[in-house]
Amino acid sequence: MDSRLALPENQAVSQKKTSEINKRFGKALRRRRRELDLSQEELAERAELHQTYISDIERGGRNPSLENVEKLAKALDISIARLFTDYGVEVEDEPESSS
Repeated sequence: MDSRLALPENQAVSQKKTSEINKRFGKALRRRRRELDLSQEELAERAELHQTYISDIERGGRNPSLENVEKLAKALDISIARLFTDYGVEVEDEPESSS
């Protein structure tokens, strides 16, 4: 592989963590949407977003902005904090460095 195209190790790890968080958020979003018996189309309409965007988020393929996370939480009648804590989007703490 061309070393000019390789990501620095810490950036690659960061992207992997982002990907995992996106997947967990997508699963949480789907769980809450199904709990409310909403289709992706209905959620998209409530949140003023596109259905394909909702689908991409639920599959972990999108990194939604905070503005869109807020729109989704409101559309699902839940606080952002509860969406994260009650539906399993736990962000792992960074390991403390030993100094």
